[in-house]
Amino acid sequence: MIDEDFVLKIPESLDLARVAPLLCAGVTLYSPLRHWNAGPGTKVAIVGMGGLGHVGVKIAHAMGAQVTVLSRTLSKKDDGLRMGAEDYYATSDPATFEKLAGQFDLVINTVSESVDLTPYVHLLDVDGTLVNVGAPAEPLRVDAQALITGRRGLAGSANGGIPETQEMLEFCAEHGILPETELIAASSINDAYERLLNADVRYRFVIDIKTLA
Repeated sequence: MIDEDFVLKIPESLDLARVAPLLCAGVTLYSPLRHWNAGPGTKVAIVGMGGLGHVGVKIAHAMGAQVTVLSRTLSKKDDGLRMGAEDYYATSDPATFEKLAGQFDLVINTVSESVDLTPYVHLLDVDGTLVNVGAPAEPLRVDAQALITGRRGLAGSANGGIPETQEMLEFCAEHGILPETELIAASSINDAYERLLNADVRYRFVIDIKTLA
């Protein structure tokens, strides 16, 4: 007998071809946004406009939060604004961190690189939280004084369980949220990997299983 609590039910309105990447990226961002109460009246910054980050922008916007994207460059600014961000800044510009200091209730870092988190902590308002969902191979750095000032928090977040994943699917179905994907043939996997290394993907590759034969 199958326990229905451990079986995901895919809403009919969701495109099945794009549900798989939504299960990975969607719950990873939905979980911290929900846990830290993103919604009307809150300011949320999404660090990284990649496979995870772009879904976070859509979900945070649908929750009613004021969303800002922080990306290395402005190359995806039009996409970010189209997906629901109100502002978009380049982290390669030092003026970004000066201008946005102390503004956010929640900053979610989706980047899987070992970076100094201190400048991002300084973006938090009093009692704000920086949540890391990226998983770099090397340790992350942060100045403890940046956390002490303003009673700021630093946390991590992993994928939610089955109930929260189901909740995420229903939320995304209700708001028409799906990841941006590019369908590729199995024979193009090596090329896709090279493009991934060069950040030349918008925003998730999906392999066409019909080409596996």
